[in-house]
Amino acid sequence: MMADMPSGRRPRRVGIARIGIYAFLLTSAAFFLLPLWIMVTTSLKPMAEVWEGNILALPAEFTVEPWIRAWSEACTGLECNGISVGFWNSVRILIPSLVLSILAGAVNGYALSFWRVRGANLLFGILLAGAFIPYQVFLYPLVRLFSQAGIYNSLACIVIVHVVFGMPIMTLLFRNFYASLPVELFNAARIDGGGFWTIFTHVLLPMSAPIIVVATILQVTGIWNDFIFGLTFAGRENLPMTVQLNNIVNSTQGERAYNVDMAATILTALVPLAVYFLSGRWFVRGIAAGAVKG
Repeated sequence: MMADMPSGRRPRRVGIARIGIYAFLLTSAAFFLLPLWIMVTTSLKPMAEVWEGNILALPAEFTVEPWIRAWSEACTGLECNGISVGFWNSVRILIPSLVLSILAGAVNGYALSFWRVRGANLLFGILLAGAFIPYQVFLYPLVRLFSQAGIYNSLACIVIVHVVFGMPIMTLLFRNFYASLPVELFNAARIDGGGFWTIFTHVLLPMSAPIIVVATILQVTGIWNDFIFGLTFAGRENLPMTVQLNNIVNSTQGERAYNVDMAATILTALVPLAVYFLSGRWFVRGIAAGAVKG
């Protein structure tokens, strides 16, 4: 009798194409990870070791002093209270801007998807067109407008700016997501006597978790990393973390502390990185759910 043939997949040959793919992936990974490696290792070195110039080497003497200085002692201008002040300012800006922009986008997307308001397509087109106009075009008119309203250089001012400029992309996301849902859900709720807000809060909003995660990631990244709006509209008392990071890096008092600069930069980027790592799979799922219909 013939011996049984071994089962399982045959080993794949390593061809030129596969070698090229791995080489491209490794090169891409190195391109993005090498700067992060340099930042982390530099932030953990004393300045005497930084001046030696071995930027790729591990710290011979680990120290967290640059992180402590960046958080609580680094000079962000005339004051030397560290980047912690900017962190809490960014939190105060982020939370109301995030909640209000997502809520406005969800209501707009819901209205444009199911209620068929007269001129809805034209209104939606105008709203999207505004998203492609450079922000710098709006700066001076908005400064004049908020000055006349008496809220320029305040927390309310910067929150309103983020909500307004986040509305087009939020509306697009929620409109596409709600358009992919069966219209029978809406019709059944209407037959049961549901009104505009009842259907939104009890039927559609509980089903919107995937797209809310996508909107949250996009808005957290955009609002937290914003520089130009925070510098222009927040005012001296509400400067976000990115503006204070710029002041730390560009302020020179004696020896330039590169390790402190690197630590402050990493601290500024921690919130968007944490959001991506904690909700990455939900981001992909939400994008796929909203891409079924346009």
